[in-house]
Amino acid sequence: SGGLDSSILAALMTKVASEPVHSFSVGFSEMSANEFEYARMAATASGTQHHEVILTPEKFFSALPHMVWHEDEPIAFTSSIPLNAVSSLAAKHVKVVLTGEGADELFLGYDYRYRVTAWNARFGKAYEKAFPGGLRRAIASGVHQLPPNLRRYAERTFLAMDTDPKNMFFENFSVFRQDLRHSLLQPELLRPESSPHAYGLQHYHAAGDEPLQCMSHADLQTFLVELLMKQDQMSMAASIESRVPFLDHRLVEQVYSIPAREKLRVWQTKALLRDAVKDLVPRAILERKKMGFPVPTSQWLRGRYWPMVEEFVLGGRALERGHFNPSVVTRIAQEHRQGHADHGERLWLLINLEMWQRIYVDGEAPDAIYPAKKPVLREFTSAAYQPALAG
Repeated sequence: SGGLDSSILAALMTKVASEPVHSFSVGFSEMSANEFEYARMAATASGTQHHEVILTPEKFFSALPHMVWHEDEPIAFTSSIPLNAVSSLAAKHVKVVLTGEGADELFLGYDYRYRVTAWNARFGKAYEKAFPGGLRRAIASGVHQLPPNLRRYAERTFLAMDTDPKNMFFENFSVFRQDLRHSLLQPELLRPESSPHAYGLQHYHAAGDEPLQCMSHADLQTFLVELLMKQDQMSMAASIESRVPFLDHRLVEQVYSIPAREKLRVWQTKALLRDAVKDLVPRAILERKKMGFPVPTSQWLRGRYWPMVEEFVLGGRALERGHFNPSVVTRIAQEHRQGHADHGERLWLLINLEMWQRIYVDGEAPDAIYPAKKPVLREFTSAAYQPALAG
């Protein structure tokens, strides 16, 4: 990806491999979701034979039902589809690939999830001691009245949330937060006595009292498991095996024993890892901000691919299942289409849930799912992956 973790692996592989090392990257025509510049930089610095694939939105959505079938469940991560595309490209050249999964959870690489959450909780405790409950409630009420751009950030801080781990760490990074879950789901589907975060909280508290260590431990036992399942299923769907060197048990045991404060500096994530590899990777990659695995689904679902929402979220078959409050679903969809809010992740999950039900509940073949009806068909053009060697 041209990120730190995969660039480290490429640099180390070329030092020990007896044959030329191949590297593979996937991107989109949208510049906001294209990391080719950094991937090519890493490939050039390491001396790999680099290959790229551009994934079109047409191919992305047409592949989706088949990937739902391969995962056996609704797909949580939009990155599953490009991961399968780059795996298909790699399968033309090699049988095994190395990937960077695990480094972020082990070395504290998620900026907002770890660094900002730790500061949020620390300032929040001081805030709770300094101001009485009545004043804090009044301030929280005022946060909800802020303009949308400010409100989007302020609502995720101690000004509007309790500072306990359930809220600061788990609810804060939920796609559907508690208030929205309760309004979205039909009453008979709500289980007040159960919490979707109970298992994660169990692992969080098992790590002791240091928040950063607790967050890392919880993610290693929960979030990372989901990422590894995605990695395995999407690569095996392309008949290729992926391996994860950062999760070698000897490395995990050694790094896990290092205090969290040494892995994360005030403004820098993965500080320990960056120090260790500063002579291995280009400075621009060493200092760049983390992008994750960007996929422009929000943009697509607001424009040309709005019919996906009409069919799989607002369509009669989806609403007649009776899982969701139709007025809330409609509000989410329309707010997204009109640009009043970014509900791209939520719509993605709802689309996937409906596709999964059509395949595994209704018994439809993946080939029959997309496009679902003739009006949607005219919204798409056939296209294939477009592989190209980097210059």
